[in-house]
Amino acid sequence: MKKDAPLKGCFQPQPKILVSCRDKKGRENALAVAYCCNCSFDPPMLMVGIVPSRFSHHIIKETGCMVVNIPTKSYTKEFKYLGSVSGRDEDKLKNMHIKTANAAQVNAPLLTDCPVNIELTVVDSMLTGSHEMFACKIEKVHADEALLDEKGEIMWDKVDFI
Repeated sequence: MKKDAPLKGCFQPQPKILVSCRDKKGRENALAVAYCCNCSFDPPMLMVGIVPSRFSHHIIKETGCMVVNIPTKSYTKEFKYLGSVSGRDEDKLKNMHIKTANAAQVNAPLLTDCPVNIELTVVDSMLTGSHEMFACKIEKVHADEALLDEKGEIMWDKVDFI
């Protein structure tokens, strides 16, 4: 027998992600994001949902780019911290000693301890209620070599998702 279930968050499981960005003054930030999915194969695009009140929201609106970083279970402590503290109040990346590198195609940092990083350029966005959904073109994907098969494709079953 079926019973009614809550509407909020009904589409689970989905990978937890961290979005990183850099403002025009060079200040970097990252936040935990619950909504992210493929939205086009040609061109390759992702949709990323961010609450407008979040500190990173205005940075992404201003710069038009971000990086989606896919953490593993070994990064749970960092994930929880990045999702519970605001970049308005402190330099989260510095305080957690999070390693970064410059992205190759966009002006945002990669979180190098995450095994997959996806560089994105914002194409469009729309408010859907609690979130602004950013439609983003995938510019470049970085993956740990151990996750790649002989064709260079990511073996998602090897990623130990949070």
